[in-house]
Amino acid sequence: MIAPHLIRRQRLIIFILCALIIATFIIGLGMGASSVSFDRIIPTILGNGTFKEEFVLFSIRLPRILITVLAGMALALSGSILQSITRNDLADPGIIGINAGAGVGVAIFFLFFPVDVGSFIYVLPAVAFLGALLTAILIYAFSYSKKEGLQPVRLVLVGIGFSMALSGVMIVLISSAERSKVDFIAKWLAGNIWGNDWAFVWAILPWLVILIPFTLFKANKLNLLNLSEPVAIGVGVSLEKERIVLLLTAVALAASAVSVTGGIAFIGLLSPHIAKALVGPRNQLFIPVAILTGGWLLLLADTIGRNIINFSSIPAGIIVSLIGAPYFIYLLFKK
Repeated sequence: MIAPHLIRRQRLIIFILCALIIATFIIGLGMGASSVSFDRIIPTILGNGTFKEEFVLFSIRLPRILITVLAGMALALSGSILQSITRNDLADPGIIGINAGAGVGVAIFFLFFPVDVGSFIYVLPAVAFLGALLTAILIYAFSYSKKEGLQPVRLVLVGIGFSMALSGVMIVLISSAERSKVDFIAKWLAGNIWGNDWAFVWAILPWLVILIPFTLFKANKLNLLNLSEPVAIGVGVSLEKERIVLLLTAVALAASAVSVTGGIAFIGLLSPHIAKALVGPRNQLFIPVAILTGGWLLLLADTIGRNIINFSSIPAGIIVSLIGAPYFIYLLFKK
């Protein structure tokens, strides 16, 4: 049973995070290369804006902001699942190579297969999922021992090795590609939010609508998987079955986000840690907080990156890395 004061704390933190997301959302709508004054945002949303204001808000800013929030939520949930099933606080889809696997899948599809503009947006998450899934299977296989089961430390080390190897594969692919396609892949690697159309919102939204409730339904199983293997088996958990199902869930979430935002790391690392520090390690409590934290962090990073330089923008992935890399080093020393 969860203590009532923890539930009250969770609700308060969720309210604060929703307020932060809304505030950053409004700031992001108003700021940019073509700024819209804040007193014109609500009238424009209600249909009383000029053509320019409506075009900037509805065709450029609003879809990009929604995509950023949804992708941040997906990455945060993916990281939360990975940390629970591996019992390793350093697990993150970007760090352990899942994002890199999705990226290689996207690059191969984009560079060597005929691209149909109409279906490209919807096929891309599936391609990213296949690349991420193959990578996750290999990482899991190399990290698993028949005697000791899944070894969390080995999983992180193997994942980092795969991430580096796949980065080399990406460089080889780029070296033989056309210049226009190389530019796209380079932006993808930097973690640029390149999906900025309503179609990308509809491409990523179904994954979250299905997988967030599914993960919350499995929250108690995640609590048990976070314990030692003998304890989990002793209470009747089908260990390998649950791990595989939840690993597939984490891969699907990471792939759906990566397919529209590019290679963004550390959101899946930071968000669960912040959530656990605020409400404790119970998955029922921290997963909703982690989801909102991830959405807000990525939205904040993208808003800063778009506006920090007048005539250019810094990819959100770089802004997140400036925050996440020192924290990752801190965790390495701590653990």
